[in-house]
Amino acid sequence: QINMEKGLVSIITPMYKGAEFVGDTIESVLKQTYTNWEMIIVDDCSPDDGAGINVVKRYADPRIKLIESKINKGSSGARNIALKEAQGQYIAFLDSDDMWPEEYLESQILFLSNKDVVIAYGGVQRIDENTKEKISSPFPRPDRVDYKDLLKVCPICPSATVYDLSKCEKYYFNEALGSMRDDYVYWLEMLKDVPYAHYNPGVSILYRVRQGAVTANKRKTIFSQWKVLRLSLIHIS
Repeated sequence: QINMEKGLVSIITPMYKGAEFVGDTIESVLKQTYTNWEMIIVDDCSPDDGAGINVVKRYADPRIKLIESKINKGSSGARNIALKEAQGQYIAFLDSDDMWPEEYLESQILFLSNKDVVIAYGGVQRIDENTKEKISSPFPRPDRVDYKDLLKVCPICPSATVYDLSKCEKYYFNEALGSMRDDYVYWLEMLKDVPYAHYNPGVSILYRVRQGAVTANKRKTIFSQWKVLRLSLIHIS
């Protein structure tokens, strides 16, 4: 049985060259109506002379924990460092350039508690990286997905997802993937054990569309998708 603090949410935040946006991300957590959380930010050996680390250090809230990784491991390795430190009943992911609406955690915890739900994913409102203006409406998402559904399309965005450790084990990322589709493989691994991930229509997170982000490179993304499906060679009956 996992040792965990009941009701506590562990927020897993990998950061790489995060100085420009991580302040907004932290502010969105500090404004949450649900206050029983710890935020574990792992700086992934950013080559920015400590700029992102310095932004995080401005926040004196004891619930915010900063870990400075001396090795660059990609988002998978940075998330694993945070997961090993996590003490909470709930695991929530929040990338260092995304933001939550104030009621996000409260809505997700209620959704997980009131229903027979293990993994809850919300909607995603895309915003411009600089102006924060909304870009298009959130995509419609299925009410629930299982392993087979996920092989076709992945509606689960890490920054919009929380899961309940009182109903499943703690999962770790495949570090061989670095920062490429590591979250997709993570959900596939979980859904080999958990029957469904469920959509909570009550929340949409704010997702910055960044031009220089890793997933912006289409050829790399297609290759990494092939790697994902190769890694998921579980027979589909």
